[in-house]
Amino acid sequence: MTTLRAIRSRALLLGALLSAGCGMQPPQSSPTPMFAKRAESARGMVTASHADAAAAGARILREGGNAVDAAVATAFALAVVDPSQTGIGAGGGMIVWTKGGAHADAIDFYARTGADADWARTDTARMRAPINGRAAGIPGAVAGLLEAHAKWGKLPRAQVMAPAIALARDGFIVSPLLARTAEASRAKLTADSAAAALFLPGGQALRPGDRLVQAQLATTLEAIARDGRAAFYEGVIAERTVARMRAFGSPATVADFKAYPVAFQRPLCTTWMGYTLLSSPPPLGGASPLLALNLLAATDAVPLGSPTTSGAAAVQIVNALRVAGADAGRFRGDPVYFGVPSRGLVSPAFAATRASAVNALDGGKSPEPGDPWVTDAVAPTGACAALDAWGASALGADKAASPRAPRSGGDDESAWAGSNTSHFSVVDGDHNAVSVTFTVGVLFGSGVYANGFFLNSGASNFDSATRGPTRFASSTINPTIILKGNEVRMVVGAAGSAYIPTSTTQVTWRHLALGEDPWTAIASPRLQPAQGRNIEVEAGFAPDVYAALRAKGYLPLSRVGDIMFGGVHAIAVTKGTIIGVADPRRDGAAMAP
Repeated sequence: MTTLRAIRSRALLLGALLSAGCGMQPPQSSPTPMFAKRAESARGMVTASHADAAAAGARILREGGNAVDAAVATAFALAVVDPSQTGIGAGGGMIVWTKGGAHADAIDFYARTGADADWARTDTARMRAPINGRAAGIPGAVAGLLEAHAKWGKLPRAQVMAPAIALARDGFIVSPLLARTAEASRAKLTADSAAAALFLPGGQALRPGDRLVQAQLATTLEAIARDGRAAFYEGVIAERTVARMRAFGSPATVADFKAYPVAFQRPLCTTWMGYTLLSSPPPLGGASPLLALNLLAATDAVPLGSPTTSGAAAVQIVNALRVAGADAGRFRGDPVYFGVPSRGLVSPAFAATRASAVNALDGGKSPEPGDPWVTDAVAPTGACAALDAWGASALGADKAASPRAPRSGGDDESAWAGSNTSHFSVVDGDHNAVSVTFTVGVLFGSGVYANGFFLNSGASNFDSATRGPTRFASSTINPTIILKGNEVRMVVGAAGSAYIPTSTTQVTWRHLALGEDPWTAIASPRLQPAQGRNIEVEAGFAPDVYAALRAKGYLPLSRVGDIMFGGVHAIAVTKGTIIGVADPRRDGAAMAP
């Protein structure tokens, strides 16, 4: 017995030393049956789609960095450990809340087209190729992260990038998500010998527990840490990247890389149920969840209860999501070129005019978009005015992009088509907050692989009405920060293409409107409006919910996939306690410093 106790003691000590050595500290207590899915702290929190990335951010908080330092560290680490979803060839958006100055900022560093007129052309011959250079926009992740760090960070750039460099140089343990996405993307990865050697070694997809070393990526990251933005957007790295893109049909140039402009903007803002909601302005997708939440408030959905057990609540959420999708989805494109009345869309006054459309909707009807132009012209009052939030569209309704053509009835996309993107949230000990969503687009992006990273597929987000040179692509991403007065109350966002706005809406509604614990709000089953009458559903709803959907003319459709229904990584701040939660649908973690 004594020997057995000694063996167990030594094993526990060894495990503790290993955890300390890699900087990954599990939460002190977890009420979930999964590793690091919920954590509490008073010193700060990072939640991200991979435990190593969350640990990188928590380490920087522990070393004295602020929320922006930790966010930059987390993002670069995710670029190493979550390459099917994101990377330094990605683009994204960020919301930053600085408590001391009671100030919020929005940053758009999404994929962008270059200056050549050829960016306006659609090359249908390349659209189905495993590697599609024309799908790759000029990547903004490195520029956005570095410029945010220069503006708000405290620690040296080399220090915040050190965890990512170590993960690339020394390797990390492959998680189930990367193993599954590598197998699902076999055709794309096989088309590039360098990518295949890493992600399909010996022709076999990586498996959980393998160690992945990315020496070329480490070299690229070291150059960025040493020389900053110029290392990525000028010189040999840019030249090699552009040459690879052009080899697969892209009109990108090194001049496009050098000229990439990070857009520092005002956040979208609305007041909702006593809170102030801040999210990404156009062409990013903050308008949809903010509108959906306002619609639920305008239709007095709280007394209906939890959508897990109440059929009436589930139907109301579906209806609100459908109306919000129709209203916000009508307007898209870079607001420099197109009329996008996002301030009007997120106004509570506009939601009040659309409440009847929510209440009257059923599975046999398609919601007609409302007209937000009147409310777009009305300046906000209260908190949104004080924060100098996103303003009225500079262009009128006559400059709005023409409506999208209806989608075909066929479902030719696999479940993996909606699985892309990575969202993470950060709050530091002073309650400064950062919400970041960034993405390579579809799995492993365009498939163009250069200098150890994949190029995004963001240029494929343009359609015939919005495509052209020197413009940002539209996206559903919606990094969001929610305030109660001048205190951060929630940091939230999601991954998963069309599931991003709906997941953000449902989690926020459950936690702040219904009072559910953050873990319950994220782990609970979700609903997703699909084509026609179809409503995708997860397992876990009461039978009455499915029956209520059918009675309202909807057709519940079971879509239980590996990582369907989004990936939400959120932080809630309640009575001074910072609670981090990672979505059980993905491999993420919540880590405290």
